[in-house]
Parts: sequence; C-alpha cells; structure tokens
Amino acid sequence: MHNDTLFDQLKSKLKIIITESYKDNKFELEKDLNTFLEISREKMERWLFLFSTGNLTEEDLEWLLKSQFNLMEFQALQATGISKIKLNAIKNNILKMIFKVLLDMVIPQG
Repeated sequence: MHNDTLFDQLKSKLKIIITESYKDNKFELEKDLNTFLEISREKMERWLFLFSTGNLTEEDLEWLLKSQFNLMEFQALQATGISKIKLNAIKNNILKMIFKVLLDMVIPQG
C-alpha cells in the first residue's frame, strides 16, 4: 500500500462525494477536510498499516478514526453560521464516508 497514492485517492473520492452531497458547503468542507487529513495523516498511515496487517480490527480502526475526527473543529464550516445540529450531522456523515472509503481501498471489494 503506497501512502501517497492512498491519500490522493482518499482526497479525490471525498471531493466527489462532497461535490455531490454538500454543494452548499463544498468549499468550506474541502478546506476543513484537507486540514484534518494533513494533521491526521501520520496517525492514519500507522492505523491503516496496523489494520492491513491484522493488528487492528475494523472496530478499532473506526474508533481511532472517530476519536481523531472528533478533535477537528471544522472552523471554515462553522464560520458559515451553520447550526450545531447540522454541523454534527455533516461531521457524522463525512466520518462514515472517510471510514468507508478507507476500508474500500484497504480491502478492495470483489
């Protein structure tokens, strides 16, 4: 697994999903997610390696990712005046997308 390629694919897939699902907040979400990926990259690389070698379960990986993601404040999105409820819903959906994209890239579906 080549990490640069993996993260490029992750960014590309997330950009497509954001464009399709969150047109109104696309710019802010991209900015916040790029910040998240830059800050979290080293940890995510380690977790993905451990997961791909069987040293982390899918549940462990999800928990670690969620814990790291919850530290993210989404400043650009918050600056738009979005409500806390909508912000939390978007964050939960984005987290699920990131997790699914990572799993699909580490465990290719037949």
